[in-house]
Amino acid sequence: MRTAITAMLGIEHPLLAFSHSEHVVVAVSRAGGLGVLGAAQLTAEELERKLAWLDAELGETPFGVDLLLPGSYEAAGEGGLERRELVAQVPMEHRRFVAALLEAYGVPELEEGHTFGDHVDGRGVPVTGNHTYTARDTAPLLDVCLASKITLFANALGVAPPDVVDAFHERDVLVAGLAGTPRHGVKHREGGTDIVIAQGYEAGGHTGDIGSMVLIPDMVDAVDGLPVLAAGGIASGRQMAAALVLGAAGVWTGSVWLTTEEAETTSAVREKFVRARTSDTVRSRSSTGRPARQLRSAWTDAWDAGDLDPLGMPLQGILAAEPQARISRAAEAGDGRARELLTYFVGQVVGRLDAVRPAADVVDEIVGDCAAILGSDWPARAQPVSDR
Repeated sequence: MRTAITAMLGIEHPLLAFSHSEHVVVAVSRAGGLGVLGAAQLTAEELERKLAWLDAELGETPFGVDLLLPGSYEAAGEGGLERRELVAQVPMEHRRFVAALLEAYGVPELEEGHTFGDHVDGRGVPVTGNHTYTARDTAPLLDVCLASKITLFANALGVAPPDVVDAFHERDVLVAGLAGTPRHGVKHREGGTDIVIAQGYEAGGHTGDIGSMVLIPDMVDAVDGLPVLAAGGIASGRQMAAALVLGAAGVWTGSVWLTTEEAETTSAVREKFVRARTSDTVRSRSSTGRPARQLRSAWTDAWDAGDLDPLGMPLQGILAAEPQARISRAAEAGDGRARELLTYFVGQVVGRLDAVRPAADVVDEIVGDCAAILGSDWPARAQPVSDR
């Protein structure tokens, strides 16, 4: 299937896959789509290693990187706040709330030991998280991306700053940006973004309030000719076909890869996904400080029922990172009570993720079913018309 997206990116299918797993990225890109590595939680050294590996595995086959880069942030003139300054802002009452929650569920401490705000050694789990979103944290990651051979840079947190967009364009790298409203899509177009990703309410992670059925055609109209990728609720050929009929030039997928054999998710998380229903997700601020769709769990319920509101971003992410690392390890070790707390970002389409499969098989099924529905002459027949 040929669309504006396949032509721009030099790929066979208008299907992009966001994943924290470099193995999913390779599988999807080899299958004719475009794998995009989620790199916000990586250090610059980790990202450099992963991109070198991807380059060696894929050669001339295109792939991309996704970061969380704000257009503005606190203390931007001074390069952003240092990590120790952010850690100091996390209130003790919130730390006590989380400590009591983990104690109630019998979740053990990390065996490495830590001081709040430090990085855990061992598996390299960052106690504070890397979601600080300032120049101090993102600049090294951007430098790695700019020195790499990526085809696409995607920003999932607003419009990338003009100097960043220009730097990627100078290297012939396309820039994409996620948007939850048509107004945000217009800002992306005005900021030089090449591709707008219209992310609907049902998507996993940080989402807005507009469902995909309404958002996609409105976004297509608003950005006036800029290619739009549809995101949110896409895990089948029928859903991909619907997005293309609504005017999208391709799809941006995420949740569907979380139960693939190559995914970064643990067996405990995948088991919860396979058993989950569509109604088992919730938009909660409990993990990052912003509304993010994730699997409902005792963790999200505790914050909904508690006397304390979650902190803003990035403080809530700093607060939650070490406890969630403890929960994940205990759950993977078979601790049933820890599994009650276990959560992970995923969209409402989780209800369709009922088996663990190779990523390439998922690509083939989605694209094959979509092509069968629309027909081989779909691009020639496609005549997007505004319904306004």
